[in-house]
Amino acid sequence: MSDNALSVLFATAECAPWVKTGGLGDVSAALPAALRRLGIDARVLMPGYPEVLAAARPRRRSKARTVTALPACGATRLVDAVLPNGVPLIVVDHPSLYDRPGGPYQNDAGEDWPDNPWRFGLLSKVAAMLAASESPLAWRPQVIHCNDWQTGLAPAYMHFSAPSPARCGSVMTIHNLAFQGCFAPDWVARLDLPPESYGTDGAEFHGTLSFLKAGLYYADAITTVSPTYAREIQTEALGFGLDGLLSWRRDALTGILNGVDTDEWNPAADPMLARPYDAATLKAKATNKRELQRRFGLALLPDVPLLGVVSRFTQQKGLDLLADIAPQVIALPAQLAVLGLGDADLEHAFQRLAGFHPHRIATRIGFDNELAHLVEAGADLFVMPSRFEPCGMNQMYSQRYGTPPIVRATGGLLDSVVDCNPATLAAGAATGFVFTEPEAGALFAAIARAIDAYRDPRSWRALQRNGMAKAFGWDAAAKRYAGIYATVVRQISPA
Repeated sequence: MSDNALSVLFATAECAPWVKTGGLGDVSAALPAALRRLGIDARVLMPGYPEVLAAARPRRRSKARTVTALPACGATRLVDAVLPNGVPLIVVDHPSLYDRPGGPYQNDAGEDWPDNPWRFGLLSKVAAMLAASESPLAWRPQVIHCNDWQTGLAPAYMHFSAPSPARCGSVMTIHNLAFQGCFAPDWVARLDLPPESYGTDGAEFHGTLSFLKAGLYYADAITTVSPTYAREIQTEALGFGLDGLLSWRRDALTGILNGVDTDEWNPAADPMLARPYDAATLKAKATNKRELQRRFGLALLPDVPLLGVVSRFTQQKGLDLLADIAPQVIALPAQLAVLGLGDADLEHAFQRLAGFHPHRIATRIGFDNELAHLVEAGADLFVMPSRFEPCGMNQMYSQRYGTPPIVRATGGLLDSVVDCNPATLAAGAATGFVFTEPEAGALFAAIARAIDAYRDPRSWRALQRNGMAKAFGWDAAAKRYAGIYATVVRQISPA
């Protein structure tokens, strides 16, 4: 890395493969790596969860440093490590806050950790400290890239810190605006924020301290994970109460479509498949379809279209719409293979459907990465009826695997899937099926249209190959982020 390289600290609560609850974990691993390929000195900052310290320990390269970022939290160690992809990592090691079972935000019972304000206030304060003169590191970032509410206080801490001749810039990325990190107002003082930070022009949100609003208000630039989502969050329907602020800051807001890991999600070299394939050997998908049917206990029907789902079971994902019409879908005819977990009512609904239609509908509750890959490869179509979707990745995986997705016209789904119709098919642009209204009838019409297309082998092969030819890697997104970093640096350090 050149001594003159732009330096960026990527602050995050998750990073694959160690800690991942959704797309943020994937982005936190892939984007810094892509930035480094562009010559940017990107490094990741994240909490010292047990999984992280266990995996990072053999990669420690220097003695840990001890700092006091938040006095109430006491001493905190900063441990140098390296991610599996070679990106330098700084681990915030504070056992009383991070060394515990369960997920990064909740315990095993699905309840939020009550000390989450301390846990992610500390992460935010350490990020801000590393950008300031009191940093214990010789390396100094020019930009702090914050992600979601868990790092949202960092721009506020930076804004209220002592002026520095070489001020660090800040970028705030929204991965999902629905999660805002709102806590009682007494946390303002407890987290060492000044009283003036708590107001309409600041971090106050309907009588609470909002970590996310703080980041959106004080950051130098705001990004989100698709161009359409950037527009949607400025509306009352999808702004979750922050649409006014985001509209006010629209000149600082940019939507950049996420990429995917094209090495992991590559049907030609995927070790999790029954048989790898590419655009020239699409007949081999049949082997994966048969294996998927076998693994899910479905009837081995090679000519009946198989619809796949890999998803969290939440209201956002719109899977209740699919559950409502599942009997009509399999009567088209079709089969349905569902993999996911989440809302108990939805889990039970799909389990009941599988019980009523055991050879046509199968449900697996839980997350299984190997099975997720097989669903992408073995299904004929992939269903994502999300009510809103900031970016989404499975629709991109599906296209790479020659499995046209059926998606609602929202967020990154709209930005990454081209609806199949006579015009787009003739132009070689069609890659899937898009419906507009978040209604069961609209979803059913899209599925029926997709199954009609499936019955035309020549057009179907063209549709599959169109999707497989699309470039969904991280290089384009990384270049857009690099441009935003450069603009921020120019704005805060004018020549």
